[in-house]
Amino acid sequence: MNTSFPEIKKNFGFGCMRLPMKGPEVDLEETCRMVDYFIENGFNYFDTAHGYLGGKSETALKACLTSRYPRESYLLVDKLTNGLFEKSPEGIRKFFASQLEACGVDYFDFYLMHAQNSEYFEAFKACKAYETAFELKAEGKVRHVGISFHDKADVLDRILTEYPAIELVQIQFNYMDYDDPGIQSRQCYEVCEKHGKPIVVMEPVKGGTLAKLPSDAAEVLESLGTGASQASYALRYVASFPQIIMTLSGMSNMQQMTDNLSFMKDFKPLTEREFAAIDKVKEIFMSKRLIACTGCRYCTAGCPMESPIPDLFADLNAKVLHKNWNSEWYFMVHTQGHGKPSDCVECGQCEGVCPQHLPIIDTLKTVAKTFEK
Repeated sequence: MNTSFPEIKKNFGFGCMRLPMKGPEVDLEETCRMVDYFIENGFNYFDTAHGYLGGKSETALKACLTSRYPRESYLLVDKLTNGLFEKSPEGIRKFFASQLEACGVDYFDFYLMHAQNSEYFEAFKACKAYETAFELKAEGKVRHVGISFHDKADVLDRILTEYPAIELVQIQFNYMDYDDPGIQSRQCYEVCEKHGKPIVVMEPVKGGTLAKLPSDAAEVLESLGTGASQASYALRYVASFPQIIMTLSGMSNMQQMTDNLSFMKDFKPLTEREFAAIDKVKEIFMSKRLIACTGCRYCTAGCPMESPIPDLFADLNAKVLHKNWNSEWYFMVHTQGHGKPSDCVECGQCEGVCPQHLPIIDTLKTVAKTFEK
């Protein structure tokens, strides 16, 4: 049980980047049901950011959580996101105030320096973002200051060395990324251990990928005979590591919510037999050579051609995984009114913001060769 932050009731959090939608708007009725069920079952950790769902995640939490529950009954996490604030202490405070207003609260339980990498870290240092966040904590507007991180382990080590007052670190961590040389989940975990920092995990199901396994990989988990969902093994894998105090899941409907809470409410770590099955699943998955896109959609926000990059990558993955599935039809749907892969002008903005460090430009060329006749 976590002792670093006794206010955290359970080791499972509601990630609010993938809330249920009705067209372009958040489905507030469904979100309210999910929030209620989450709290009724003893959970209290909610994670958002201003850029999630085009700014609609924060306001949805105001409508569904903060206006309906006493402030002490939940923990709210928000983030300082590069590109959304003026690079000065005054600009940070102005942006922070707008976040408090959007969420309908007068303080955040956790405030994270968002998506830190070597480039963003230098930019945040230059405008005294870390110092400003610690000042906000001293003023009672933030209870804990942390970072979310997307880079190599040596960069994380430098950040935690320069700012030892950081209280927790949010990293991408799942069984497929554990030894991935681009993500370096294991190495980042070890850096956090070295500095004594509790870990919050994002993307434990790798954007839903580990909840929809290829049939041969799925059979390995089914052979365990537990009847548990594929997602359950991914989440329990993450939560089995002792330095990890919180596992986030971006849930989009009540079915996902009820399934996740069914095994996280009274959490049990993976058994040796289950860990061995996960190793087999990893071997099968690696042999497919799929595009490791999690669908975060950071790449689409500034695309000059308005290309739906994650959808195009999903089409190519589907073609590899499901030979008889009509991925060509979905490709046509996804490119209606949007830029096709061949329209890419190679500006590189997508690669600059991709948390997975994918070679997006070259991969789009592969998608174009595959689907554009």
